[in-house]
Amino acid sequence: MRHGIAVLTLIALLVPATSMAQTRESGPWWPNPEWGPDDQAGASNRITPEKILEAVGLVRTGELYELGHPYKPEMPFAGARSYAIETSGRAPARGANRFASNEEFIATQLGQVGTQLDGLAHVGHEVDMADGRAELVFYNGFTASEMDGRYGLARLGVEHAKPIITRGVLIDVAGFKDVGRLANSYEVTVADVLGALERQGMTEADINVGDAILFRYGWSQLWSRPEAYNTNPPGIGVEVAAWAVERRPSLVGSDSWPTEVIPNPDPDLVNPV
Repeated sequence: MRHGIAVLTLIALLVPATSMAQTRESGPWWPNPEWGPDDQAGASNRITPEKILEAVGLVRTGELYELGHPYKPEMPFAGARSYAIETSGRAPARGANRFASNEEFIATQLGQVGTQLDGLAHVGHEVDMADGRAELVFYNGFTASEMDGRYGLARLGVEHAKPIITRGVLIDVAGFKDVGRLANSYEVTVADVLGALERQGMTEADINVGDAILFRYGWSQLWSRPEAYNTNPPGIGVEVAAWAVERRPSLVGSDSWPTEVIPNPDPDLVNPV
């Protein structure tokens, strides 16, 4: 998950790999208890017409804040990904009004490049099924074999996410810790989160169902230094992730690429958030 400052990501807290036998029909970690076995929109379902009206009602000045970064070849990437853009041609002027146009060519991986929002197909777990097979399972019990399609995902494509207009709650952890940015691999605690909210004149009770919860670590200042940006960022761990899920948000995001702490303090866990 790669984000610019406060870029939003769908969060799907997936249980650790378990020896408990699973079935597609009854989980036990699915079907989703709120939206049923066929749901592909996840927590974006919480962005209801009422939630949109609540968010719009907060607008006072109409000021805009850019939460992403422009896509450029020199931006941070995950691994050996790349981004290339060229002006591929300019059509000659034509017609009585001498109409002209430019064309662009872009070659890149869409995932893990620049600032982005992750869909529910991004992260899953290998799970032992009741019939003895080990399956890769994603949100709401959809398996990799169900999702595979020759021309894209057959299930859990991001097109199923609801349009995002909601109330955002920025939790400035770096500000609370009185630092420009958090240290490498610092795990944000619930105490940090509650302290940051208190500093902002808020409590956890001020976070409403369907809100977007955005953590600021100060990490986005490293955006122009990709190697430093990519190296062991701070972030939330399982403790704060569980706290966030209890608030029932629509989205969780941050100004670091994984949102969670890297590496996890438990060496046996890989990206548990």
